[in-house]
Amino acid sequence: MPAKPANIDEYINSFPAVTKAYLQQVRSLIRKLVPQAAETISYGMAAYNLHDTYLIYFAGFKNHISMYPFPSGNPVFDKAFADYKTSGKGTVQFPLNKPLPADLVTKLVLYRVEAVAKKNTAKKAAGKI
Repeated sequence: MPAKPANIDEYINSFPAVTKAYLQQVRSLIRKLVPQAAETISYGMAAYNLHDTYLIYFAGFKNHISMYPFPSGNPVFDKAFADYKTSGKGTVQFPLNKPLPADLVTKLVLYRVEAVAKKNTAKKAAGKI
């Protein structure tokens, strides 16, 4: 993988075929769910911003892909994602040897869209926007 990919295409294309396919699935799903979100590279990973606020990051690894942030400690999410490795630091891992759970990725992305909307509403109310 290049040290500093210039864009998401470059980032995704730097991976082996299996990882690349998973990353493309995640990207396609995010674009479908949140077409107004802007693609970017942040912290060396693929990322999406919505209304000048980061929405979601995703990254490829040898045996899995990860998505950030994951709402650790949220009982609904902890139960729904029980079959996947998560961390208290807000990460969920999807192993490459299993089909991508599009329904769970959708749930995570839509949760993040709602969180960004709430954050921006709070900023507006505080006069910070």
